[in-house]
Amino acid sequence: MDETTGGTGMTTGELARRLGVSPTTLRSWDRRYGVGPAVRADGRHRRWTSRDVAVLEAMCRLTSAGVPPAEAARAAKEGAAGAGTAVPAAVLTADERTPAAEWMPADERTSASGERSRAAGALPLGDARQECRGLARAAVRLDAPALDGRLTSAVERYGLTVAWEEVMMPTLHAVGRRWASSGDRYVEVEHLLSWHVSTALRRVTPLCRAGLSDTAPGPVVLACVPGEQHTLPLEALNAGLAQQGLPTRMFGAAVPAEALTAAVRRLGPAAVFLWAQVRSTASFSLARHVAATQWGVKGARRQPMVVLGGPGWAGRSAQGMPRPPSLREALSVLTLTHGCGRA
Repeated sequence: MDETTGGTGMTTGELARRLGVSPTTLRSWDRRYGVGPAVRADGRHRRWTSRDVAVLEAMCRLTSAGVPPAEAARAAKEGAAGAGTAVPAAVLTADERTPAAEWMPADERTSASGERSRAAGALPLGDARQECRGLARAAVRLDAPALDGRLTSAVERYGLTVAWEEVMMPTLHAVGRRWASSGDRYVEVEHLLSWHVSTALRRVTPLCRAGLSDTAPGPVVLACVPGEQHTLPLEALNAGLAQQGLPTRMFGAAVPAEALTAAVRRLGPAAVFLWAQVRSTASFSLARHVAATQWGVKGARRQPMVVLGGPGWAGRSAQGMPRPPSLREALSVLTLTHGCGRA
């Protein structure tokens, strides 16, 4: 692109596609934060020079890190005038529970009629950590490097449990709600975010290399019930158990009942954790069958403790089967179960 006023530059539509935002958002940023084009052909049509693009790319990088748009725009313009763009220290230490409405551009919050806009980026996060908001922005822009960096930073700063419960999960739920309410418009956002969350969880999952003695409790078996494909909560639990030194066997999505029963008999687990995301997949008959599965020599038979996870199990009786409502509580229940064993 030509930097001179006589050059053609980039149109607003072309720049919007490059940045992964809507043209309306670019016009809003121009009005609100003064990051508009230096050139307007014929006095009307916007033409963005390479310097304009550099400012907006820097602004997008900062907002993906959780910096409010006004601060990001100011830092990006200052950086363009100097050697580079830096994140203001005051921004990074600000209150991490600012309402999400404060970081959405006006066109992505409320339309002229007062109704909630459906523009890309307006994820329903409510009150959220700064890291959660930055993660949402990166996901909507399909910015894989930013997603990876944000997730790694959250785990390193807060630890696995807090990162899962207060950063990863709220963002996943927000994307899922927007996908459900807007057809398939956000399917690519949900898939990319899920893949990077899974990658981050596996990256922090140590392998338990120590062998089990004959008298030690067996591993914790982690499995989704038949028909259930949501594995991310199991991956988070697997990582947490491994960090505590507990042996696990992760079987993942939609494990057939016969295969699950066979694995329980072969492994002799201390506990079996069954995940069901929706009511239609939560089978209490399967859970009871697994809980009744035995192994060992006659006179010294053993059975696993069955622990139920996920909203699919809610609202129904599950006598003798704990249903921890969070990752933190699931880790507590399974750690205690593994330490005590069950004869």
